[in-house]
Amino acid sequence: PSKLSLEDQLLMSLEYWREYRTYFHIAQAWGVSESTACRIIHKVETCLIRCRAFHLPGKKKLLAANSEMEAVVIDVTESPIERPQKNRNSSTVAKRNATPSNHKLSSTH
Repeated sequence: PSKLSLEDQLLMSLEYWREYRTYFHIAQAWGVSESTACRIIHKVETCLIRCRAFHLPGKKKLLAANSEMEAVVIDVTESPIERPQKNRNSSTVAKRNATPSNHKLSSTH
């Protein structure tokens, strides 16, 4: 038996899906272990998947001429991820300077 009510388990799952926080951070916020948070979120997800109320119509039904269309709204937040800029010149120069050269070119031939 979980120390969280069903309502709290659902709320924990919604926070996880909405905020993309790790199981560790969700668990800390709710006062449970990381494995418990993971297990609860997967349990709630499985229950929602099995529930017919959350099923979307298939492709054939959507393409049927006589089907009544309803709007499905999904809330998604995109967060940019900063990555290091690729600068070929600076990495090449650093490589050349850091590599000792055993071959010296002679200017007298």
